[in-house]
Amino acid sequence: MKKYQSLYVAASRQHVGKTTSTLGLAYCLMRQGIDVGYSKPVGQSFVDLSELRVDKDTILFADLIRFDINPKIHSPVILGKGATTRYLDDPDAFSFNERILEARETLEDNYELPIYEGTGHPGVGSVVELSNATVAKMVNAKVIFIAEGGIGSTIDMLNMCLGLFREQNVEIMGVIVNKVRPDKIEKVKEYLPRYLKPKGIPLLGVLPYDKSLAYPVIKTVSKSVNGIVLENEDCLDNKVADILAGSVLDRSKIEERSDLLLVVSSPKLGEAIQKVKQISDELKLPKSPLSGVIVTGKGELDPTAISYIQEQRVPLIHTDLDTYGCVLKISRIEVKINRNTPWKVKRAIELIEENVNLQFIIDSLK
Repeated sequence: MKKYQSLYVAASRQHVGKTTSTLGLAYCLMRQGIDVGYSKPVGQSFVDLSELRVDKDTILFADLIRFDINPKIHSPVILGKGATTRYLDDPDAFSFNERILEARETLEDNYELPIYEGTGHPGVGSVVELSNATVAKMVNAKVIFIAEGGIGSTIDMLNMCLGLFREQNVEIMGVIVNKVRPDKIEKVKEYLPRYLKPKGIPLLGVLPYDKSLAYPVIKTVSKSVNGIVLENEDCLDNKVADILAGSVLDRSKIEERSDLLLVVSSPKLGEAIQKVKQISDELKLPKSPLSGVIVTGKGELDPTAISYIQEQRVPLIHTDLDTYGCVLKISRIEVKINRNTPWKVKRAIELIEENVNLQFIIDSLK
């Protein structure tokens, strides 16, 4: 069945955009009529589905590519808590390599182009002899490397990371640079190839930084502040574009965007909601600019404000943190693309389609 050489997507570290880029690449290649298969050979974060343990990214790809999840194929090795020490205690008790090779065989028998998603930075998995470079060699794949935007820092990181793949004689098909400030894109396109070209590595694309891909959803925010949902629990997938402080309500934020998270102390909820309503009426907004409300600390909640929240279908969450502590927790959220953020999936596909040389990738895999 296999018609193309397999593709392995690696990255310089976590949170660079590896999953987002892999997702966009997979979908765009499918649009070219290629039958794409997916696997994350080594995973670190997992979920349990009806007694099946799989890497959480696998669920997202199952939704997109539409396959029934089989952990043996799509998530053959999970390095959960304690796995590395158990391995070091008795390496012979584990069959990690065999699992990955079995997954590779199944994918190659059933798909034209198997795509493998790496995990973390290139060295992750080394403790069990499964670094990204080792796994890429095992599945006989060419590597697309995702690096974060810049010039000097990006080149330094590439030099360090690509060495692992060179040691394994794994071919780097090219580099995609992600999260580049729009005003730096042309400079990156000009200077990065000066480093890559002598090494025979093409620059496949430069993706602009897109703030919407960093938006969390209310569910994630609630979890970060140990919140309790008081109203509209079915709306926790609302996205959060910015934070609105109830103590000093910034009118300009309401003028500029929707999907705002109001963070306010419990006693001040009524006053803050009244101001939001007033500004919304003056601006003739068709709906509430709020995607959620977090009330902090102790105090009675204004009934009129609760009525507004219920009518507008805005999730209301309570936390014992004070307002400053709440905002601090939210600011530290690491946001990943997932099945609850469909706008991110759509945008990831658009970014790859608009900025990556897909035809070169297809031709290189033939």
